[in-house]
Amino acid sequence: MKHRTKHLILIIFSFVVIGKTNIGLSDTTTDTETLLNWVENTYPDFFPSRQATQEIEPWLFRHYPESGVYAGVNRNDNGVYVLGGIWGNNPTLIAQLPDLISQIENLGGNGNIAACDTTSVTEGITYSQSGNIVSVTSKGQCQPAPDLNNSNLCQIPQQATTSGISILSSNTVTSSRLEGIIVDNPGFPNPFQSIADSTANVRHCTINATAESVSVVVNTDLCFDITSEFTALFSDFSIDGVTITPPIQYFFTGTYTSQVVDDCFATDATTVRDAVTGDTWINQSGSFVKLNN
Repeated sequence: MKHRTKHLILIIFSFVVIGKTNIGLSDTTTDTETLLNWVENTYPDFFPSRQATQEIEPWLFRHYPESGVYAGVNRNDNGVYVLGGIWGNNPTLIAQLPDLISQIENLGGNGNIAACDTTSVTEGITYSQSGNIVSVTSKGQCQPAPDLNNSNLCQIPQQATTSGISILSSNTVTSSRLEGIIVDNPGFPNPFQSIADSTANVRHCTINATAESVSVVVNTDLCFDITSEFTALFSDFSIDGVTITPPIQYFFTGTYTSQVVDDCFATDATTVRDAVTGDTWINQSGSFVKLNN
C-alpha cells in the first residue's frame, strides 16, 4: 500500500505534455508559492496545513509537521523535491518547477491561494501566500485600473456556512508616485496624486468571514494605468500649471490589515459583502445601498 501510494503521488506530480510547452523565464519565488499552495489545497493528507515558505539557500520550502513532509524547490536546478513521510529520508525529485506550473494551468488546477478569491482578478496581477502573508503584485507592469473604491484586492472566498464574524479590512498606501501628470511648479504638491492615494486607501467589510481571515496581512505592489479614467474626467478643459503626457500611471505599495467589528453597517467601509450570500452593499454618503447581484 505504501509503495502504491508513493507511486500515485509521483504520477500526480509528473508532467503530462499537452501540446507544446512554453517554459521561458519564470519567477521562481512566485511559481513556488503557486505550486505549494496548490498541493496544500489539493492533497491535504500529505500537506495538511497552511505553512509559510522558508528560505535556506538554495532552497525554498515548506515543512508540514503533522505529516513529517518537506516540499520545496532547489533554485540551482529548478527541481521540485519532497522529503519525509512516505518519501523517506532522502530528497525525491518530482519534476521541474515550470513543468508542474504548466501542469496546474493546463489541467485547470486550483493554483489560487486560500485567503483571497482571485477568480475575477485583473489579468497581469499575481497573488502568492506564505503563512498569513499575502503578496499582490503587477511586477512593475501597469495594468488597466479596476474601480478601487469598489474592488477588494483580497476578497474572502465564498463560504458555505455562516460564521457570525465580521471583519473590516483597511488598506494603507505606504509609497506612491503618479507618472504622466506634471505640476509645472516643482515646489507645489501634485493634487492628483493625493486624490489617487485617497482612492487607494479604501476599507472593505466582510460579513461571515473566516477566523483565519482576521490574521491575514496583504502587501501590495501595483501599477495601474488610469489614462482613460483621467481623460474622461478632464478631457473638456485644460488645467493651468499642469502638463499631461499620457500614459498616466499610478504606482503604489500598500498594506491591508483586518480587525473584527460588531457590525459592518456601523463602520465607514466603502463596501460591505456577505461571504455566504454574495450580497454586496456600497456606502453612499453614509448609507449602505445594496447592489443587484
